[in-house]
This record gives sequence, C-alpha cells and structure tokens, in this order.
Amino acid sequence: MSNFDPAGDSVGKARQALHFALHDSDGGLDAVARVGRMCVELLPIDGASISLMIGTDRRETLYASDEVVAKIEALQFSLGEGPCFEAVQTRRPVLVPHLRAATITAWPIFAAEMLDQPVGAIFAFPLISGVISLGAMDLYREKSGWLSTADVAIALHVADIVTLAVLELRSSASDAVWWTDLPTNRAQVHQATGMLITALHISAHHALARLRGYSFATGRLVDDVADDLIARRIDPLDLDQP
Repeated sequence: MSNFDPAGDSVGKARQALHFALHDSDGGLDAVARVGRMCVELLPIDGASISLMIGTDRRETLYASDEVVAKIEALQFSLGEGPCFEAVQTRRPVLVPHLRAATITAWPIFAAEMLDQPVGAIFAFPLISGVISLGAMDLYREKSGWLSTADVAIALHVADIVTLAVLELRSSASDAVWWTDLPTNRAQVHQATGMLITALHISAHHALARLRGYSFATGRLVDDVADDLIARRIDPLDLDQP
C-alpha cells in the first residue's frame, strides 16, 4: 500500500514556494508583500490582506491584494469589528465559509455591511508570537465553501512566515517608534484624530470613536471622513457629539 499523502505533499510544496519567496525578498515590508501574493497563488482564494493591530485603535494595512480586500480592511477599521479583530482577540483562526448565511454575533454590523460585496467566504488568521499578538491576515473568496485541511495548514504556515517578517520590522526600531516608521496608508486618520483632539479637547481614543460614529451615521468609511476633515470640507465641530 502506498504511503503517498497528496494533502501532505501539497503542503510541503507550498512551504517550499513560500520560503523561496521569503528568501528572494529584501526583508521587512517586501517580504510581507511577496508572501501575501504567494498566499493568493497557493490557496483557493481571491484575495488577501495583512494588517498590524494594537487593540481596535491602531491598525495599519501592510498588504492588500485587491480593491475588495482593501474595502474589507477599511470597513473593519471604520467599525472597530470584524473577523480580524476576533482572530486577534481570541488568538485563533476565524473561518466563515458561508458569510451571507452565517449568523454572526461577534461582528453583526460588519457582516451586514458585507452583503453587497462580492465575498462569499472569509477567513482570518492571527499573527502571534508567544504571548504577543501582532495583527491578522484576512483571506476572502467570492464563492462560499470551506478551506480544506491542507489549505488551512498552508494558511497557518503563511501566517507564521508573515509574523517572522513583522518581528523583523519591529526589531529594526524601538517599540516607541516602530509604528511611525511604517509607510502607513492611514496617515490621514491619525492627522484627523489630532485635529479632533485639539478642537474638541478630547483623548485620542474618544477622537477615533467620534470619527467612527460620524462615519457610521453617514454611511461612509473613516478614511473618507478623515480626508474631508483634513481638506476642511467638514468642520471638527460637526463631530462634537457625545
């Protein structure tokens, strides 16, 4: 009887491809992007994103493969909820193979907002090293359905490699400044938060809460509201609501 294991063989080949991608990178953000692209090629998914997170207040997207997953990222940040937050909080993968049919109590608003998006399944994997939680990797596909055991094993390995790349980024700067060294795509949110802190005399936490509340009430993303604040199309006092 043959001992050949097709699932194990596919995982082994995937690991080899991922390590080649990592070896050929320049390290840091380039490694994260290369591994993210390889993840989309290796798995039966349509897109992937990788984000760093500290609680619900600090979140920076390091990689997004397409506009759909970028919207998923932006929506989660705007609402302060979603599969990536659950993955980080529970330190366990969050696997939702039938998003439109799922009854989700952990992030119901996000799930409702996703109904008009071309997303049938979503899978989130935490980026963890020991007791340290660094962020999450989100995967999506248009069609619903489970990932196979081999696919989950590959995704977990990708998450481990991304974690190593993020730890390399972190070790290259002090804990106090390593976030600010990233080429963040949410600089406008931090600038808008600073404007609210100054104008409304509130804490950074409450300033972000005001941004999120206003964006939800107006049906917009936090990033777009922040852009309007910076461009003076919205006055900070418009957000001065308890």
